[in-house]
Amino acid sequence: MFSSLKEKIGEVLLPGDEFVFESEDTIFLTDNVKPERPVCGPGLRQSGNRLVVSKSGVLRHKPPHTFWMDSQQWRYVPAKAETVIGIVTSKSGDIFKVDVGGSEQASLSYLAFEGATKRNRPNVQVGDLVFAQFTVANKDMEPELVCIDGSGRANGMGVFGGGGLLLKVSLGLVRRLLAPQSDIRSDLEQLFPCELVVGMNGRIWVRASTIQQTLIISNLLQSCDTLTAPQRREQFRKLQKGGL
Repeated sequence: MFSSLKEKIGEVLLPGDEFVFESEDTIFLTDNVKPERPVCGPGLRQSGNRLVVSKSGVLRHKPPHTFWMDSQQWRYVPAKAETVIGIVTSKSGDIFKVDVGGSEQASLSYLAFEGATKRNRPNVQVGDLVFAQFTVANKDMEPELVCIDGSGRANGMGVFGGGGLLLKVSLGLVRRLLAPQSDIRSDLEQLFPCELVVGMNGRIWVRASTIQQTLIISNLLQSCDTLTAPQRREQFRKLQKGGL
């Protein structure tokens, strides 16, 4: 399957397309190690000895064996360990309710912040933006968020958002921005110094040194969903020359 999958990298696949495990696809690192299998990301589903495409898009690959479908999907489905930008909608006792753009709101405990105790509660208000991570995300339970990592540190998570702008983009654009060698991110860095917070739920928070620059960057990011790479580079070039 690895050979047939890699032949399709970068091509458009449709729901129902499938790949079948073959005996030669089994890779043994040592005699005592289990055989390697493809790791299914978003848009792919493993069923027995078959790998089935469940979402239309472009097949992507991350070494060594991770595959996923890159699509222009806008609806977000929470997944464990993903970091998202949420909006605090209400307080209920010791729990905050957070809108993450999914089918239901997630819960966030006041103790799920760095340094939080029963006496030292975090200053979180309705309407605040939080950058948080899912610890529970499945169809049978209410989603749960935390603003700390496994060692109890914030590691960039928590309440944020003063003076910036929140916008909504496709999930495919989010993955392109978070890629290690992101062309879009490198082009933005050449325009204006800015701060970006990118959530896997399709929300991006941006802040530049002026309101005008913040609006320009937000308009550019939203246009990247529909522009091809050459069109995007041309638009960035015009901005650099002061044509826009």
